[in-house]
Amino acid sequence: MRIHVLQHVPFEGPAAIGDWAARQGHAFTTTPLFEHRRLPDVGTFDWLVIMGGPMGVRDEADYPWMADEKKLIRQAVGGGRTVIGVCLGAQLIADVLGARVYRNAHREIGWFPIEPTDQGRASGPFASLPSRLEVFHWHGDTFDLPAGAIHLAASEGCAHQAFLYEGRVLGLQCHLESTPAGVADIVANCADEIIPGRYVQTAEQMLTTPRESYASIHQALFGILDRLATRE
Repeated sequence: MRIHVLQHVPFEGPAAIGDWAARQGHAFTTTPLFEHRRLPDVGTFDWLVIMGGPMGVRDEADYPWMADEKKLIRQAVGGGRTVIGVCLGAQLIADVLGARVYRNAHREIGWFPIEPTDQGRASGPFASLPSRLEVFHWHGDTFDLPAGAIHLAASEGCAHQAFLYEGRVLGLQCHLESTPAGVADIVANCADEIIPGRYVQTAEQMLTTPRESYASIHQALFGILDRLATRE
């Protein structure tokens, strides 16, 4: 299987998604959009993975490549590809599918639990997730569910944590792919966003999270990806 990743900033890479792909022996390529690289043709990949970033879905004036990125996402969805979006990536998918993306009532930064919905527990990708899973977050925006999408999970601070569209297009507002190094990178590069709030941890809290927490989210992520791969 051929997996292609769209990466918006140097400090938000595929992390554990790349680990899963390597274990499975899948071809894995990346377009670093921040280097203004040419986007691939939709026929060159089976999966498209869109990572996070501090920009918003309407920031095309500041990031001109975003217009072409949205076109590629639209082509991938329309062309029957498996498409996975993380954080900003999920928001871009929602935007492409016609859903509203907007400022969430709360900024959600740090480790907070999500809970699968009844639909989520009955769906393929989220079927084996526990009833409550502590995951890493870093976002201020959220999205409405695209028409026809299944609502997979919610958190106390953000109702729409995950959705599934047509059984192969997955939006994850939270970060199941995060590693200790990745969290350290985003804390270092986005420290100005750590403003005290109900769902905002301190840098120290995030950086001292035990490795067991990462093992837990990676187990959940690998199970989700395994289930999506069975459709191929």
